[in-house]
Amino acid sequence: MPTIETSPDTGLTTDRPHPMRWPAAIVMMVAALMDLLDVTIVNVALPSIGEELHATGGQLQWLVSGYLLGFAATLIIAGHLGDRYGRKALFLIGTGAFGLSSLASGIAQSPTELIAARGIQGVAAALIVPQVLGSFRTLFQGKERGAVFGIYGAIAGFASAIGLLAGGALTDADLFGWGWRSIFLVNVPVAVLVLVFGAWLVPPTTARSAGRPDLLGSLLLAGGLVAIVYPLVQGQANGWPLWGWLVLASGLLAVAGIAIAETRRGATVPLLPARVFRLPAFSVGLVVQLLFSIGMQGFFIIFAIWLQGGQGYTPWQAGVLTAAFAAGGFLTAPPADGLAVRFGRWVLIVGALMMAGGFAWVQYAVHHAETQHTGAWALVPGLLVAGAGLGFLIVPLANVVLSAVPADIASAGSGILSTAQQFGGALGVAVVGTVFFRNVDAGLADAMDAAMPWVIAALLACAVLCTVLPRRSAHVEV
Repeated sequence: MPTIETSPDTGLTTDRPHPMRWPAAIVMMVAALMDLLDVTIVNVALPSIGEELHATGGQLQWLVSGYLLGFAATLIIAGHLGDRYGRKALFLIGTGAFGLSSLASGIAQSPTELIAARGIQGVAAALIVPQVLGSFRTLFQGKERGAVFGIYGAIAGFASAIGLLAGGALTDADLFGWGWRSIFLVNVPVAVLVLVFGAWLVPPTTARSAGRPDLLGSLLLAGGLVAIVYPLVQGQANGWPLWGWLVLASGLLAVAGIAIAETRRGATVPLLPARVFRLPAFSVGLVVQLLFSIGMQGFFIIFAIWLQGGQGYTPWQAGVLTAAFAAGGFLTAPPADGLAVRFGRWVLIVGALMMAGGFAWVQYAVHHAETQHTGAWALVPGLLVAGAGLGFLIVPLANVVLSAVPADIASAGSGILSTAQQFGGALGVAVVGTVFFRNVDAGLADAMDAAMPWVIAALLACAVLCTVLPRRSAHVEV
């Protein structure tokens, strides 16, 4: 099968549209869905995992952070590798690695084994996603391109809710006595099918002018991100030693230094182009993305533990209740982009404030819970409002931010924005989770009272920063 080459500037194919493009798109969407589900599917299973494997609070944090860190550290370089060496090959490698790491997660006998497998899962997912999006830009043109990205966006939107429900359902169902292990093992047959049909249907594609990826910079970026999160997760257990702060500082310096060093390497494709950070709209938007992810992922890890450990919810009940958050997003996501074109940054400001207010409602309900099993209706309004705010904030954010980025570095800007989302999630689990577990001896409700202000503050900071984003969003075609 001939390789389809694309121009990195236009994304247009040099050949007529591939006849099997839609079947190939379905196969790639199934693979991407595995990743999207695994971001949230583990949340409601955490208490069950912790009980069976006798995991500490820090180890539970790593089960989420490890996946997000692996994804964040690999995402940008994976896109460059696929552009240069072939997206199909990277897609199949990532799918195979995801299936094997899911199997390793499902048979893990200790927290350490499960954390390691989850980290590899994140790396594998990062190999898959850029190849899917890059292949869509190559295989589809015009209205079809908009349609395939629209379908992908809808699947991504539903995935968080499906992941929460599936995690609870599979854990409670205890299929074959597997319990929580089935949330990982279910990926194995799916990955096998994707490999078979992907090898058959997905055409090879590359970017004709793709440069040599910066492998050294990729390793430094991965090490820097881990160095930032590691002392935050482990700090409480280790008594916040001096070496932890030094590791954190070295991680920050490593990430900051990559952009500076790469400007002197003309032979590589920069991971972090320095000039994109000189754009105020991009830099501010990047911080908004980071803070949003800190608040959201930090909330979900502690909320799942409080529901099941403190309120007696089953994993399925916790998944159904938490899906109210996704339901709020479904209401506002469709009109959010159009409203942002009309009203600009005010839509994002309102979204951030709604998320902060919704989470404040949840904290109020937690604080005033008078029964061992708080009724869902005390929590649902806050979750719905926060989810509705999610739609207004995160859906138009990419357009508002990337509309200020020159076309020749738009792909790099998009990759950095996605990396910030994954890394922010890992950071949120580390920071919010650490505050929560530090206070857990006083009771789960008290631990929630201590941790929730950090969640709310992150969203309020998003609202403040959104005031300096561009007044208007330009509608950007994918």
